[in-house]
Amino acid sequence: MLSRMAENTQNVENTEKVDIEAASAAATEKTAEKSPEAVLSEKLAHADERYKYLYADFENYKKRAIKERQDMAKFASENTATELLPVLDNLDRALQYAKADTDPNLMSGLKMVAQQFKAALEKQGVAEIKTIDQAFNPELHEAVGQMASEKPTGTIVQEVQKGFTIHGRLLRASRVMVSTGSAT
Repeated sequence: MLSRMAENTQNVENTEKVDIEAASAAATEKTAEKSPEAVLSEKLAHADERYKYLYADFENYKKRAIKERQDMAKFASENTATELLPVLDNLDRALQYAKADTDPNLMSGLKMVAQQFKAALEKQGVAEIKTIDQAFNPELHEAVGQMASEKPTGTIVQEVQKGFTIHGRLLRASRVMVSTGSAT
């Protein structure tokens, strides 16, 4: 039984060798039929086509690498900005909930610091997302609740937490309350 299997395997191998040799001989005959100039012309055309494909691939690679470097530089401050947004939130809360009898100079100083902080973030491409009276957009807003109002259904009526983008890319979604329509 084993000898028959070995014999069959040997036959398959011999058949494959014959097929490969026949194909090689056919290719040699075709080449022999063509003049040397035609063969060289074909080889040159093939090499030229391959060169064009490789050149196009390399050009695409260069463009992709440049774009990636630009994006890396553009969004390099994304992590830092994300970590600084809670600081800005706390500054805004301090200004919003300060008591009426707080020293006006302290309040003025806090307002200047908050403005300076926002300006520094804007220089890095960070922009605040507008929310109030805007239509709810799930790509920019996160609904934390609904409330009845006189505004149309789906309109943002209250901002719970400000959202920000960096160079058009979402940095933090705005947390908002959305109108359910008329209270009547």
